[in-house]
Amino acid sequence: MKAEALEVLKNRRSVRKFKAEQVSEEALAAVLEAGVYAPTGAGTQGVKIVVVQDPEYLAQVKAMNARVMGKTGVDPYYGAPTVILVFATAASITPVQDGSAVTTNIVNAAYAAGLGSCWINRPKQMFESEEGKELLKKWGIEEELTGVASVALGYADGPQPEPKPRKADYVVRV
Repeated sequence: MKAEALEVLKNRRSVRKFKAEQVSEEALAAVLEAGVYAPTGAGTQGVKIVVVQDPEYLAQVKAMNARVMGKTGVDPYYGAPTVILVFATAASITPVQDGSAVTTNIVNAAYAAGLGSCWINRPKQMFESEEGKELLKKWGIEEELTGVASVALGYADGPQPEPKPRKADYVVRV
């Protein structure tokens, strides 16, 4: 295994405090490219990635997620200036797995690009709502999508969290 890849996989951590500075286009392009090259069931590529950076839409997405959490008035994305939404399309035969693979590639690539990220759940509930369906329509997305995951993305405001020791019985060999 290439040392750089293992370093990323071992040291990437969830970041929960972000600077207001927007992600550079170069870093964002690298992160999205990694997401696009994630494995999908039977190679269907049945995933759609939506990048939210517009302040109005960002506020709406944050509020929707907070309502699903039952905690209105909080920011479930920790002040991140970019939110990436990962959806499964009708083409996906393994929607949760495909969306999870894409999200994993995105958070690992974010670390490799010098960004902070945090995997955030609840887009399924967010975009099953009438508000979510209307928002997709506003964005020009007419197809039926299932929300799988989302990612808070930006520059970390503080030190990278330290990895915790791995549990002894994580792997069982038989």
